[in-house]
Amino acid sequence: MNPENSRSSVDPKGILIALTIIVLWFSSLIFLLNYPISWSNPLVYLAILIQMHLYTGLFITAHDAMHGLVSSDKKVNNTIGWFAALLFSYNFYGKLFPKHHEHHRFVATSQDPDYHESDNFLAWYFSFIKQYVSIWQILLMAITFNILKLFIPVENLIIFWMLPAVLSTFQLFYFGTYLPHKGESDNKHHSSTQAKNHLWAFLTCYFFGYHYEHHDSPGTPWWRLWKIKENQSVSQGHS
Repeated sequence: MNPENSRSSVDPKGILIALTIIVLWFSSLIFLLNYPISWSNPLVYLAILIQMHLYTGLFITAHDAMHGLVSSDKKVNNTIGWFAALLFSYNFYGKLFPKHHEHHRFVATSQDPDYHESDNFLAWYFSFIKQYVSIWQILLMAITFNILKLFIPVENLIIFWMLPAVLSTFQLFYFGTYLPHKGESDNKHHSSTQAKNHLWAFLTCYFFGYHYEHHDSPGTPWWRLWKIKENQSVSQGHS
């Protein structure tokens, strides 16, 4: 199924929401890079989780751009997607784009770059990471780290810049790939969906736990997926 076939009209709020996530990530990071770290301070742990969630938001923003959902202006849409992907540890939008559409086209098959025939979490995770992490990303991160450490405490760089990015890959993989696609699914999208709980769905992965809904309506931006879930719940209730 072509992901663009069911595209809904693009809401101009897409640009505002995308830029809000990017600005929140930037402002949070700038603040935390100079925040005094004390492991007895619970706010440090909360800050790591918040920054992790904002990193995930960067990737989700790039993902929505891959479906043309950030802006109806293709140049604006792709620029925001490119920028959001780059901020997430130098991911390259041009590399992510074809792989993500292969995932939609060949979901849960040997041609799906996100899929692993094993349900083993670690084996699947490392297979997933190998698809998307390149030597260039590692080199660029290393160069950036060595420049930034001249001006910023190394501990802050590691705790608030690098660690949340790594944790976010687990968040994205576990809630957005592993849980929805592990095991046998006999529906047309080979995808499962989490139980309806909109707050939990947002906190875990920006509603991408509603994964069947995303595959069924790839033209719906992340911030409207809860409505698709609502509509399906209502239709199931009447069936």
